[in-house]
Amino acid sequence: MRGAGEVRLGEIVEALGGQLIGPADLLLQGLASLASAQIWHIGFVTGARHAEAMRASRAGALIVPPDLAEGAAEQAALIVSPNPYLYYARLSQWWAERLRAPAAGVHPQAVVHPSAVLGEGVEVGALAFVGAGATLGAGARIAPHAVIEAGALIGPGTRIGAHVVIGADCELGARCIVHGGAVIGADGFGFAPDQGRWIKIEQLGRVRIGDDVEIGANCTIDRGALDDTVIEEGVKLDNLIHIAHNVHIGAHTAMAGCAAVAGSTRIGRHCTIGGDAKIIGHLTLADHVHISACTVVTRSIQKPGTYTGIFPMDDNASWEKNAASLRQLYKLRERVRALEHQQKKN
Repeated sequence: MRGAGEVRLGEIVEALGGQLIGPADLLLQGLASLASAQIWHIGFVTGARHAEAMRASRAGALIVPPDLAEGAAEQAALIVSPNPYLYYARLSQWWAERLRAPAAGVHPQAVVHPSAVLGEGVEVGALAFVGAGATLGAGARIAPHAVIEAGALIGPGTRIGAHVVIGADCELGARCIVHGGAVIGADGFGFAPDQGRWIKIEQLGRVRIGDDVEIGANCTIDRGALDDTVIEEGVKLDNLIHIAHNVHIGAHTAMAGCAAVAGSTRIGRHCTIGGDAKIIGHLTLADHVHISACTVVTRSIQKPGTYTGIFPMDDNASWEKNAASLRQLYKLRERVRALEHQQKKN
């Protein structure tokens, strides 16, 4: 990880806690993996399975669990934590904040409507647009070329990336991150058939997003048709995800890249949705449901657990034979049922 000047190891412990073993005045210049770390880096070890990589590492400091502390102290300064991965996550945030330039105010080439409300310490980048009646909370950052449409609300400390569009009247909570190219509040896909033509249904709802939500690059979240599309607090969306109109996603659910959720589906709290998974519309997923990558969810899931629906990869010739057999499965079932019925009669 790129550096932020020199940081004392003791300064990290003062900020984030943990047990320090070694010199508090050890100077560090960045975070690094065990394989690439040098003497001026700090790395982390999650458990015994990484002990060999730890012993081979040249890192000057390590974040380790208590059971590895005794052996690791012989080769590097240590921060001992019961959860090194979580400690690393918090350290990465702390370090990134040091790298971040202070807010630079409103760029002369930004367009901000006179009725927009900007809190203290807001930054609006070059060629960004903030519409009538929009509100930007204290410390919000709007990157160049982003568009905040009329009446939108951006919470304190939220960061909006370049070329992001926040639609009219949509709301984002505090400390959210929206990466470049995302569109929040586009029209949902709603059309009424009329003699072979499609008549647009105006999408009159909003998108409401809670605190501490992160939305990846080029995601699209559609506004509701009548009621709002809702993303609760702490939800994490990877890149290239589509959330259709009137979807409701519960708090602290995470979705991997290229997943898609069709309209009016409700996903519970603390769920995970694997990459490229698809969830059709008007379904309900309970809390703590975990969907494997590439799975297509076609029915509601009422019980917590892990659900998978993937046809396994094989060499092409075998796959074609298996696919041909699968197409005959219904006929085979009917033959078995007929034989069972005949056997009962006999």
